[in-house]
Amino acid sequence: MKTSNSKAEARLTASSPGGDALDAVRKGARSFLPVLALVVLFAFFSIMRPTFLSVASFQNIMRQGAFLTLLALAGTTAILTGAIDLSVAANATLGGILVADLTGSIGIWPAIGVALIACSVVGLVNALVVIWLRVPSFLVTLGMLSVLDGISNQISGGSPIEFPTGTLSTLVNEQSIPGVPNAALIAVVVVVIMTVLVFLTKLGRYIMAVGGNERAALLAGIPINRVKISSFILGGLIAAIAGVVFTGQALNGVPEGADPSLLASIAAIVVGGTALSGGVGGPHRTLLGALVIIVLSSGMDIMSINPYVESIVYGLVVIAAVAVTIDRRRYGAIR
Repeated sequence: MKTSNSKAEARLTASSPGGDALDAVRKGARSFLPVLALVVLFAFFSIMRPTFLSVASFQNIMRQGAFLTLLALAGTTAILTGAIDLSVAANATLGGILVADLTGSIGIWPAIGVALIACSVVGLVNALVVIWLRVPSFLVTLGMLSVLDGISNQISGGSPIEFPTGTLSTLVNEQSIPGVPNAALIAVVVVVIMTVLVFLTKLGRYIMAVGGNERAALLAGIPINRVKISSFILGGLIAAIAGVVFTGQALNGVPEGADPSLLASIAAIVVGGTALSGGVGGPHRTLLGALVIIVLSSGMDIMSINPYVESIVYGLVVIAAVAVTIDRRRYGAIR
């Protein structure tokens, strides 16, 4: 009976009406829609508000885009394995709070080191709970989001933390290249490193294999658990960098400061063409998606659109992007 069921499922998959066509549409959408969306948004907002093409506007896009790109990259590593990390924004907040709280006593660089380690440990804990207790990553990281917010508020007393910002402000806000904020350079460097890691290293190939087909990856001898642990730790590490950039831009430690950007970061991931089902996409696509989201946000700001409407737009963008990019053949049923 089991064999006949498997054959029936195979025939059903093979005979799904329009399966090949839908797959081709998804691949095309992942490749071209983000670029098309970016071009259309630039054209639309520049027509509606000519000041959108000013140097100040571009610098603002780079400043905002740096943090969002890093936060979205932090979430990309887990998503590529077919999991999801909803705690990345709260983890970034924790990293920023630790930097603000410790800089005055131990110095900026040791404080950044503590933040990198702490946020990586958060990623490790997420992975271990997912693996050992076999709890869906969605639920684990949703719970961790609340835990981290509580820790950040406990450290800060629920109020912004002031600290000596000189070195961090220079690191994040100054311009080593004229016209380009250092935060944008940091984001680009991390994107390049992560792209090389994902596509040119064994770990990266394993991450994509696990996300593409975990059962096949297991049969191929890929250490599934170690790959998942590595992906969550990488996400935590990048979340810490995002938190450092956020704190450097805010010039104080803000409790729950990065949390509102979680939805925008997920939107950036899926709009760039990384499928939530895993195994498709990459850091370079996350950068493209982040640019689309930031240009959309900046354009709406320039046009004085209500911030609550922006939240509605983000939600609709996520739904539309997931509907286009998700691989429905990976699921037995859509619930």
